[in-house]
Amino acid sequence: MTPRAGTMRLACMFSSILLFGAAGLLLFISLQDPTELSPRQVPGIKFSIRPQQPYNDLPPGSSRDGDLKAPTEKVTRDLSSRAPRGLNLLVPDRPRAPRNMGARLRPRQRRRRLLIKKTPAAAAAVPANGSAGAFVRPAPWAAAGHWVTLQRSQQERKRVMREACAKYRASSSRRAVTPRHVSRLFVEDRHRVLYCEVPKAGCSNWKRVLMVMAGLASSTADIQHNTVHYGGALRRLDTFDRQGILHRLSTYTKMLFVREPFERLVSAFRDKFEHPNSYYHPVFGKAILARYRANASREALRTGSGVRFPEFVQYLLDVHRPVGMDIHWDHVSRLCSPCLIDYDFVGKFESMEEDANFFLSLIRAPRNLTFPQFKDRHSQEARTTAQITHQYFTQLSALQRQRTYDFYYMDYLMFNYSKPFADLY
Repeated sequence: MTPRAGTMRLACMFSSILLFGAAGLLLFISLQDPTELSPRQVPGIKFSIRPQQPYNDLPPGSSRDGDLKAPTEKVTRDLSSRAPRGLNLLVPDRPRAPRNMGARLRPRQRRRRLLIKKTPAAAAAVPANGSAGAFVRPAPWAAAGHWVTLQRSQQERKRVMREACAKYRASSSRRAVTPRHVSRLFVEDRHRVLYCEVPKAGCSNWKRVLMVMAGLASSTADIQHNTVHYGGALRRLDTFDRQGILHRLSTYTKMLFVREPFERLVSAFRDKFEHPNSYYHPVFGKAILARYRANASREALRTGSGVRFPEFVQYLLDVHRPVGMDIHWDHVSRLCSPCLIDYDFVGKFESMEEDANFFLSLIRAPRNLTFPQFKDRHSQEARTTAQITHQYFTQLSALQRQRTYDFYYMDYLMFNYSKPFADLY
């Protein structure tokens, strides 16, 4: 056989092998289930090829294609990345598209139905040890859309707070934390919570909740006002040594609740000066009347009773005030040092019930524990509202209103409250 003939024979053999291989591949593809060739769905990626059978048993809040809406994943990822140990965000798992249909889907359906059966109903009855007028919190995944809205609200509040700190208090982030900075933080070790007390922003009821969480009481309704504030049941963070302070700041869930500054100021004035008070009248009232009321009566100077709101505001704005500042009307930025302490949760008095119960779900508090709504001091008197606040501030001149706004400017800016009067700048 000549070399040329041998070469031709080898070429024919290789061509035959390639043709048989290609035919076999085409046969394999034609017999394959098209759904097996679909790319597998992974979180964060949308494919145009997906099984068309509808999902009828997804958790509430899921979309028809088996995925939670895109913002759910984004918000969850952002919050989870900054959550401290102990703050587990109970967001529903993102369901994935099945690889094929039919028999493979049935075990997952059975598991979901079992999960739904075992989940307590949102409207379940409150056990005997629940707080007065409370309701059991719904399961976290029961309203995924609302859950995402609350998470977004938290993200926005913390973003605004960080930007205000970066712009106006840039040096604060470089300062060392001292016991003074954490003197208003109360510790609940069982659920690893640090709560910064802001007076007139629900602090009494928040302390009640912490006491129940710590096992110091069975119900918030059983705890008296004096026990809350003077019983010493909850430890302050500044009572720990430096190692204990830094450990809790770095590992516990830190939260605070704030209130519209003018409204908080009026609430404090009504509480401390419009009702008998054995501390604020002799300590603050007498000094205010002596300095700011012309021709004050002897009785007024002796008791310190009857301070009027404009006189109280004069004291507040006086750089040489005759008596010092008080926590009930001090700035939140001074009480809680939010530019130095990185808070995980920022709640607002105006949305207290929603924010508080959302927070309790995040930290896995007992399901029957909700934020109490009762008012234990001057309970027959209406709560201070925006309308009542406006009535008090109309007693002031435009200049006094402006100066009071300037006094609380950082609180307005940091916690994103709108200007309460149109003529403020």
